[in-house]
Amino acid sequence: MKLPTFADPESLSYVYTLLQNSFDQMNNPNNNNSATSTNTRKRRRKNEDGGDDDDDNNHHGSINNNNEVGGKNKKNKKEEIKGILTSILLFDEQEKLENQQSKKVSEDEKFSIETNHKKKTKAMVDYYSNLDDSFSQVEESERVRRKKTRNMSNSVAIAATFSDGLEEATSEGIANDVNGGKTGGSQRRLWVKDRSGSWWDECNNEDFPEHEFKKAFRMGKSTFDLICEELNSAIVKEDTTLRNAIPVRQRVAVCLWRLATGDPLRIVSKKFGLGISTCHKLVLEVCTAIKTVLMPKYLQWPNEDSLRKIKTEFEGISGIPNVVGSMYTSHVPIIAPKISVAAYFNKRHTERNQKTSYSITVQGVVDTNGVFTDVCIGWPGSMPDDQVLEKSALFQRANNGGLLNGVWIVGSSGYPLMDWVLVPYSQQNLTWTQHGFNEKIGEIQKVAKDAFARLKGRWSCLQKRTEVKLQDLPVVLGACCVLHNICEMKGEKMDPELKVDIIDDEMVPEVGLRSVNSLKARDAIAHNLLHHGLAGTSFL
Repeated sequence: MKLPTFADPESLSYVYTLLQNSFDQMNNPNNNNSATSTNTRKRRRKNEDGGDDDDDNNHHGSINNNNEVGGKNKKNKKEEIKGILTSILLFDEQEKLENQQSKKVSEDEKFSIETNHKKKTKAMVDYYSNLDDSFSQVEESERVRRKKTRNMSNSVAIAATFSDGLEEATSEGIANDVNGGKTGGSQRRLWVKDRSGSWWDECNNEDFPEHEFKKAFRMGKSTFDLICEELNSAIVKEDTTLRNAIPVRQRVAVCLWRLATGDPLRIVSKKFGLGISTCHKLVLEVCTAIKTVLMPKYLQWPNEDSLRKIKTEFEGISGIPNVVGSMYTSHVPIIAPKISVAAYFNKRHTERNQKTSYSITVQGVVDTNGVFTDVCIGWPGSMPDDQVLEKSALFQRANNGGLLNGVWIVGSSGYPLMDWVLVPYSQQNLTWTQHGFNEKIGEIQKVAKDAFARLKGRWSCLQKRTEVKLQDLPVVLGACCVLHNICEMKGEKMDPELKVDIIDDEMVPEVGLRSVNSLKARDAIAHNLLHHGLAGTSFL
């Protein structure tokens, strides 16, 4: 017979209840014969009333039968109780066996984990021990190398010192000893790597063609000489005992060629016969000198006489009076920065080029000749044009200092309409008058866009991600704007093949109207243009 099993606490509780009732019945014999006693009392009453002996006999027979049935019931109950007890014992044994198996599995898993942990710990200890040994060997070899280098440098310095004070024959002997026994005039500087600077030597020659020089440095020789003369006091270096200083002309040439081509520093190094780190240092030094020395002279806000001239020229271009500048904001690509990556992410460039792009902004105001009169450089590329304007020094001077009272700076639809910023109509369903106004204001905007096209075309480093650090990039970009102004002022014509196309990334500001007076003034200008026949010509 298959014994019952109990999978839940309710079944087990039921078994214990059944056992308890069975034991109570077995311990109380009167309960088993209660029915028999009741029948006996009834028959006795009947006999007292005149019943016969047969009834009495029947009565005794029924008592005996009841006793037999009670005995069988007790036996059956004992068998049931025995089966239940057996089931409980088997259930306890099964539960103990399962607990033992579970405990054994847990111990095996624990042992396996501890074993693996010990193996991994031993492997890591061995790895770091080998790594420490390798680093120790490298440090030792580096220490020996530095010691040898110092000894060699000291020997060369001593030889150079003695050669200055001794006679010519003695100095030649020392030079021959240093050069390994070779005969020659001058002492060789062993610690300076020999590089060929023949390309620059050829460019620096007076017979070098003018158009080739201009192609290499984006300006003629006369303009190049002017820049060298202006920067001479700021970047000149003196010769030392062990090294001759790099000439000023070569320093300026390294910087201009790097900005003009945007080529990697390793190529600049090969062209000029200098080290890569030296070229990088020269570019930053010259750009810093340009910002310090030349920017106050060649990039500044016009004086009153110049402003009157600019107003007349802009009015001659568009018919719009009191315009003193054309404003535009462009982006320069950069390598993804290590901090604030989201701020420099350029969503519009990324969507257009299908490539993740990061940039910084360059906001510039130009006159009718495309010369920058104000720049704001370095704000992250995720900022729209109106926010860049609000961060600029021009905005602060105009709103707080009254720099632009009664005059206009023309901007694109990415700027808000303000008391001193004039922008085109940007709503739909424009009237004839509004179309004519936008046409004329577009001619002023084109001046700034063309200036940025020449800026990026002349200095190709602005078209690609450079190796300059983010914190140094505003200095480099400012130097490019100053050099652009010098070339424009000196009449340096740019090769048309170098000119690039400027793509508009304008975003209409959330608050496009900042002044009700400027709204009325713009409407008045538009009506005057149409009334005098200066607008709407493209629709005829």
